[in-house]
Amino acid sequence: MTTNNTVLEQGSPESVGVSADRLKRATDHLQSACDKGSITAASIAVARKGKLILSDGFGHLQPTAGSPSVEPDSIFLLASISKPVAACSMMLLVDRGMVSLDDPVNQYIPEFVGWDRAKIRICHLLSHTSGMPDMLPENISLRRTHAPLSDFVEGAIRTRLLYEPGTSFRYQSKGILLSTEIIERVTGERLREFQRHKIFEPLGMKRSALGLGSFEIAKTVWCGTTMEEGDDEKSWGQNSPYWRDQGHPWGGMHSSGPDLAVLLQTILNGGTYGEAEVFSPAACRTMTQNRNRHLNAPWGLGWALRDSKVWSFFGEITSPSTFGHVGGTGTVAWADPERDLICVVLTNQLDSSLLRRISNTVSASVVD
Repeated sequence: MTTNNTVLEQGSPESVGVSADRLKRATDHLQSACDKGSITAASIAVARKGKLILSDGFGHLQPTAGSPSVEPDSIFLLASISKPVAACSMMLLVDRGMVSLDDPVNQYIPEFVGWDRAKIRICHLLSHTSGMPDMLPENISLRRTHAPLSDFVEGAIRTRLLYEPGTSFRYQSKGILLSTEIIERVTGERLREFQRHKIFEPLGMKRSALGLGSFEIAKTVWCGTTMEEGDDEKSWGQNSPYWRDQGHPWGGMHSSGPDLAVLLQTILNGGTYGEAEVFSPAACRTMTQNRNRHLNAPWGLGWALRDSKVWSFFGEITSPSTFGHVGGTGTVAWADPERDLICVVLTNQLDSSLLRRISNTVSASVVD
């Protein structure tokens, strides 16, 4: 990974060695899925060699007649793509010497004690090897009562570990939650504000926020292909004001395709974007290299890798160094360093086959 200050600019596919005809297959797949109703909203952003060569929207913000059309920069709930952004936030503290990845978690959360908790290091939280569960046993009851995020933190501190830290792999949202609790205790700032000041504003990501920020739900993309909801869904589901603005670091970020392309380009650049110097080259390398070789469970820090066992829908023909993440609302974002290629596909209904197939068509569009 080399350090540069590449800024994404509009360009043609042919100018960066991409076949426009092949790339059109990706948009054809998204339009077809919208026509069939398997999704009702989508956007795609593709960049190569510093050129944004595709940025388009499909469908409508809400699955109702007369709803506004999705634009290239429409805002989607990202779900688990929020996790690597949380890891990026932690790496800002690592860069500044405020924490170490090998520090014990209970150095910062002293009440996190008992069982094997003392063995958990910050790096375990970010590579899904901490033994923490994905969701708390009381997850639904907490959401039904509109519990604040602090109640989820308390639950994560108390919950039983699933295995000895560092000895196995299990995808875990609550490990990400504890990592961001450390960020807030060290900085004295809420994560949503920390990300806004330290990542989104420096990179010009004006369509991004943890939680809703200044956005209105009605002007973002609806999650799901129907607006018919039961009482629970209306109260605490993905489209509820409670959940949209909770700011949960494992799934509560909103963003657009072009904004995510900027973040991925920043990582490819080695941490810089234009005049903004956000991450160190060392942090970018560390986040995107396999941390779990001893477990045969490829994962970086926050970022999934092409061969990760779960949540890797980057297609089968990206290069092995490809990193990114998928979200359960129907989103995927990845960067292929070997091809200098970025792809972001945001939809409103998870279809893993669709995301993989579009990723493959984007990869196949590269001709040099």
